[in-house]
Amino acid sequence: MSDRSLSASASRGWTRRRFVTGTGSLLGGLALAGHASAAHATPAEVAAVCAPVPNGARVPALVVGTGYGGSVAALRLAQAGVDVHMIEMGMAWDTAGSDGKIFANTTKPDYRSFWLRTRTKQPLSNFLGFPLDKDVPLYTGILDAEDFAGITVYQGRGVGGGSLVNGGMAVTPRREVFPSLLPTVDPDEMYATYYPRANAGLGVTSVDQAWWESADCYQYARVGRKHAQRSGFPFVFVPNVYDWDYMKQEAAGAVPRSALEGEVIYGNNHGKKSLQKTYLARAAETGRVAVSPLHKVTAVTPAAGGGYTVTIERIGTTGATVETKTVTADRVFFAAGSVGTSKLLTRLRATGALPALNDRIGKGWGDNGNVMCGRANHMWDPTGKLQSAMPTAGIDNWDAGGAFAEVAPLPTGIETYASFYLSITKTPHRAEFTWNAATGRVDLNWDRAWKQTSIDAARTIFDKINAKEGTIYRTDLFGTYKIWGDHLTYHPLGGAVLGSATDNYGRLHGYDGLYVIDGALIPGSTSVNPFVTITALAERNIEKIIATDL
Repeated sequence: MSDRSLSASASRGWTRRRFVTGTGSLLGGLALAGHASAAHATPAEVAAVCAPVPNGARVPALVVGTGYGGSVAALRLAQAGVDVHMIEMGMAWDTAGSDGKIFANTTKPDYRSFWLRTRTKQPLSNFLGFPLDKDVPLYTGILDAEDFAGITVYQGRGVGGGSLVNGGMAVTPRREVFPSLLPTVDPDEMYATYYPRANAGLGVTSVDQAWWESADCYQYARVGRKHAQRSGFPFVFVPNVYDWDYMKQEAAGAVPRSALEGEVIYGNNHGKKSLQKTYLARAAETGRVAVSPLHKVTAVTPAAGGGYTVTIERIGTTGATVETKTVTADRVFFAAGSVGTSKLLTRLRATGALPALNDRIGKGWGDNGNVMCGRANHMWDPTGKLQSAMPTAGIDNWDAGGAFAEVAPLPTGIETYASFYLSITKTPHRAEFTWNAATGRVDLNWDRAWKQTSIDAARTIFDKINAKEGTIYRTDLFGTYKIWGDHLTYHPLGGAVLGSATDNYGRLHGYDGLYVIDGALIPGSTSVNPFVTITALAERNIEKIIATDL
């Protein structure tokens, strides 16, 4: 019997014995692990493991999604000798377009930019009185602007999930804040073991501050620091997953520009260490992981012979279903992101596919307190024509005012004299996903009025800075005479909360062999950009699952 057969056999025999560093983005939004770097397999090499799962196949472990949690699970399971198949709704992103680039530029969105839209829906929708959105062909593009009542949720679509479209801000929450974020998790083990493991696996590093002080591309951040400190706010540097040596070469004109070309929310062609270059690359190197891009899980039900019957649709680049497959999986790991996982589980429970899921499914969803704004500076405070799309710093007023504000870029290629911010704020509001039988879809009961809490928290920073500097808010970025970008979130969290919808390690109640391992586990807020926390929690949970369930 081959090693893989042994692995499959073993996995079928499993029993249940049982702040400051996250994602920023341009335009607001815009031990087990060795130190990861861009020297691992390229995205194209990772894509070589992309092969559609055969109809009728049986797989030891099926991972639904290829974002942070799913990539951690796939790597660690494969290292433990388990064969893994990953299902990804988005594309592999391994083929260049007619411009010779895989990803589109942020200032020039095209068919690659948005997920199944015929018109772009950019986070920053207006500039100097002009609307920025444009018509585009219907295509399975990289950024999904998913609309619910009261809120638009931005999510990455493709092999690598959200790591493809964020600004790489890799923030570890302050330890004293952690117990309020995940009260059932031991902070000692998180900060001693799993946060360091996650940071190593993600390739997190800090900018060379001596270089930063003189780099033209960070003039906007230095202006942000000056204004913050003059108003008495702590200004903190934040690690990132960008390759800083590459950025220095960009600035010197020695390599193709990437961050300095404004590449972020529609993908980054060169310097950013997305999951394609870190966790997924290492998973590919095990030889035990395969990926099905442009595949969508629509049903999971217990199989008569054990394990789970999983129904999967293969879709084309216009979103139409090309083929429907049925696969049997011994274990299923839900890692489709907070929204994707929550919607799927909510529907499976309500429609009777998984009726034993408990009534906490769909609850505890939050927006991480996201709100955006811009400030109009004086002529003597230019922020620079050239701005790096990778943020490096933030303003910390969490203890006093309940807000952490990323000093974000606004790389338009012209001098704007504007400072731009994505704030993460304390907010008590949590929404719930519910099944709407009449429409056959999952709804979210978010109320736009809830954003006022986040606006008030952000004002504790920016009202004071404006008063000190004699400046005003920009009103041309989110519509006509609208100050606050309160219509969206980049950081969806919750919906299948740890210790509530699941046990304390992500095992879903009611079913052996079903797990949640993504941001759906985190109840609505992380106090900072969340992807390091999602990764660290996944590292913690999969270690326990492998040790006790395998």
